[in-house]
Amino acid sequence: MNLYDLLAGGFPADRSKPAFLLSDGSAVSYGELEAGVAQVAGHLVARGVEPDDRVALQAEKSIAGVMIYLAVLKAGAVFLPLNAAYTPAEVAYFVKDAEPRLFVTDPEEFVAEAGGAEPLATTVPRSDDHLAALVYTSGTTGRSKGAMLSHGNVAANALALHEIWGFSAEDVLLHALPIFHVHGLFVALHCAFLSGAPMIWLPKFDDARVLDGLARSTVMMGVPTFYARLLANPEFTRERAGHMRLFISGSAPLLESTFAEFEARTGQRILERYGMSEAVIITSNPLDGERIPGSVGYPLPGVELRIGGGVQTGVIEIRGPSVFGGYWRMPEKTAEEFTADGFFITGDVGRQDPDGRVWISGRAKDLIISGGFNVYPKEIELVLDELAGVTESAVVGVPHPDFGEGVVAVVIGAGEETALIAACRQQLAPYKAPKRIVFVDELPRNAMGKVQKNLLRERFGSLFMA
Repeated sequence: MNLYDLLAGGFPADRSKPAFLLSDGSAVSYGELEAGVAQVAGHLVARGVEPDDRVALQAEKSIAGVMIYLAVLKAGAVFLPLNAAYTPAEVAYFVKDAEPRLFVTDPEEFVAEAGGAEPLATTVPRSDDHLAALVYTSGTTGRSKGAMLSHGNVAANALALHEIWGFSAEDVLLHALPIFHVHGLFVALHCAFLSGAPMIWLPKFDDARVLDGLARSTVMMGVPTFYARLLANPEFTRERAGHMRLFISGSAPLLESTFAEFEARTGQRILERYGMSEAVIITSNPLDGERIPGSVGYPLPGVELRIGGGVQTGVIEIRGPSVFGGYWRMPEKTAEEFTADGFFITGDVGRQDPDGRVWISGRAKDLIISGGFNVYPKEIELVLDELAGVTESAVVGVPHPDFGEGVVAVVIGAGEETALIAACRQQLAPYKAPKRIVFVDELPRNAMGKVQKNLLRERFGSLFMA
């Protein structure tokens, strides 16, 4: 069925129950959400949106943005979420590549305009194979790739997570994540919707508001940076966390020290999971069972996972109903990323214990994860190498106490660090721009002339840790 009907099937029978609890004390009920979605879906159709058309949304987090997302599904179109921090140059590429029928940048205004439209009473039928979303993820070549996620892909993942994490109508989800990313958009929202549970809705992570929300919540989803910042706040105590049944972490590796400190402070063990845009969530530590620091747990129901090449430690490959169908308009790239027997080659390096438990040891594709966001060095290097004074650059991620990994550019050439970082920020979203730029006379290379980034990580590994 259409993913929207699956999600709406979890809404409470009493639609007056809250879906979103806002910071000002007000609430948006499930009935208001459902009515708003129908109204916006009707507006989309009136604006000429047809099944399979792409609808892009680039804006800050809002309830209106959620309504637009669900309305796009209801109308049978394809949702294209874009980071609000993307620059015009970045957005221009997505628009050219995805060719959206509509591009929304002011969701509140768009929803207000929908007030005069005829509500779409009946959801447009979709099959498991029809596209639900197009999620762009940067590539090592510097060219972003659109991961094609179908209604069946996202539904399978949502149902599996809802089951294994024990969600029910008794839960209250603390939602402080952005919704341009699969973590906040799919993982968090869908678990709540399938349960008919309310969400404490925060525009972004804020210590004070999160601490206040914990007393009224049962589940929190966050990136490791969230938990590091809570631990840095002396007001985060065992009593503050006492109402919670589950803390979930993902989008970046959780440091074992953070895991241990969190348990010592609260008496609770963070549940770490592993995922990516191409498959949403792939593995999870158990709800009932041992959560081991450093491990990302076991494959979700329906997910087949293996280590490529039959070696003990190697590139992780996956297959299953939640794995995407391929990259938008990139048949050759899609063919490269799948094996002959249909496994997706994730590019992440890891191992799997005999009992199925998975451990991630690195990233074959040189990915940096900073504050929960994916950063690909090549994209930054392409920008740096065009700047005056820069002869060549190599970008690496090194340990950062707040963001997990900080982006560092190692540059041959001359220039002023602050000015170069500012120039990068004009072309790149802030989380991609280097946090530090260091100048060297030469870059370490192997016999084939390839830059040895592992040596750069070692050399500058303590740059942020002083």
